[in-house]
Amino acid sequence: MAAVDWFAHAEVAEPTPAPQRRRRPVERPAQPVRSRRRHARRRVRAHILWMSLFATLLAGVVAVNVAVLRAHVAVTRLDQQRAQLQAQNQALASELSATSSAPRIEVAARRLGLVQASAADTGYLDLTPHG
Repeated sequence: MAAVDWFAHAEVAEPTPAPQRRRRPVERPAQPVRSRRRHARRRVRAHILWMSLFATLLAGVVAVNVAVLRAHVAVTRLDQQRAQLQAQNQALASELSATSSAPRIEVAARRLGLVQASAADTGYLDLTPHG
């Protein structure tokens, strides 16, 4: 076992500098109460300004939502009217088709005493001018 030489040359740490005394802060005269109040008023004004801005933004969001809701209601109402008009158009087209059908016209003509002409008795006139 090797002997330890406790007193051998070793690196020695540098001495720590002596603690400096803290300087007393320069004493200033106390701020007048008036300037403290001004500062407090400025903070209150800034808070009021931010709250007003936030309230205005919220009111704008609500107004946009109300406008979108009204537009949605109007679109829904128009969709209902369109569906109703399409149903009426289909009913009218069906009624028109029923009233202008060939069998119905034949029955109405027989009631009036009219008869259908035979194909042999049918003649045609040519109305084009011959030059």
